[in-house]
Amino acid sequence: MASAALLRPADPAASAEVAVVGRGTVEDTVTALGKIQPRAYVDVGAQVSGQLTRLHVTVGQMVREGDLLAEIDPALQQAKVEAGRAERARLTALLAEQRARADFAEAQLARQAALRRSGSGRGEAYDQARMEARIAAAQVEATQAQIRQTDSTLQADEAQLGYTRIYAPMSGTLISVDARQGQTINSAYEAPVLMRIADLSAMTVWTQVSEADVTRLRDGMPLYFTTLGHPGRRWTARLHEILPAPPKPPASGNGGSSATGGGGSANSVVLYTALFEIANDRGELRPDMTAQVFFVAAAAKDTVTVPVAALTPADEVAGRHNVSLIGSGGAIETREVRVGVRDRFNAQILEGLTEGERIVVGWKTDDGRPPKIGFRL
Repeated sequence: MASAALLRPADPAASAEVAVVGRGTVEDTVTALGKIQPRAYVDVGAQVSGQLTRLHVTVGQMVREGDLLAEIDPALQQAKVEAGRAERARLTALLAEQRARADFAEAQLARQAALRRSGSGRGEAYDQARMEARIAAAQVEATQAQIRQTDSTLQADEAQLGYTRIYAPMSGTLISVDARQGQTINSAYEAPVLMRIADLSAMTVWTQVSEADVTRLRDGMPLYFTTLGHPGRRWTARLHEILPAPPKPPASGNGGSSATGGGGSANSVVLYTALFEIANDRGELRPDMTAQVFFVAAAAKDTVTVPVAALTPADEVAGRHNVSLIGSGGAIETREVRVGVRDRFNAQILEGLTEGERIVVGWKTDDGRPPKIGFRL
């Protein structure tokens, strides 16, 4: 629909800024910042205390699962193991002695029982033999229990001795080494982290999305991102997951409890975490890189486009807008168009305009100032 009425700004000295209806791609995107992290990593700690005598790796080194990474002085743990083995040997010898005594006591009891049946034995001697046999059997059982306890302690001590040699729990790249050779490690309360191993062949991007935009995201939606180190490179992926709650804020300094919902104070910005994964076979992406992420809510390719500045709302619910069209004779007329996908600068035209037509996107005066508000027919 077009109107033949000529539109002019109230300022007669004003002239139109003209744009040509073009063709291109329009994307409706949600933008956010993210941090690139390894998809799989593990912090390697020490489970025993002692001096770090050997450090076999350096930052950036590739390791395989099972490689020896570091060694802690094993003297204390070795002494415990040797003491445990000696105690077990002593108890084993004691058990052999007690079993011999138990066998002798059983034989004595059998002899006294035979004499009693024949009527030549004394009841007092039989009772004494039975008591000694029971005591001997109880001593055997007690020593066997001590051996089991010693075995359990020895097993724990041997495990502690094994912990003095630290092996790689996974294959990957050492992205940090926080320990130094000769350093004293104290694992009495918690295992200190010595280094971090990460698989850099695949990365996860942790993106922070505002609460105003998070409702526009959906699992599986397409996206792309760029990095400061590769401004001309665009990586594409799909949204994998949106965490149900924002990160929990730190506890307040005045002792008040923090909100589990993670919103913080009324003046803080609530950000939700959106995750997606990206292959990194060439190693171009590094941990802690910043990613400028664009979640594509809608896109139109090879479509008729106009600048958003040329649109005047008519019925936004139905996607109807008006544009000022410059006719062949230079007359400016109003035409209604139907708009599809739009971004901050351009809009897709579904109907009402064709490529190559000229439209008004604004007005300016000869001195460059905007004209006075108001139009005349």
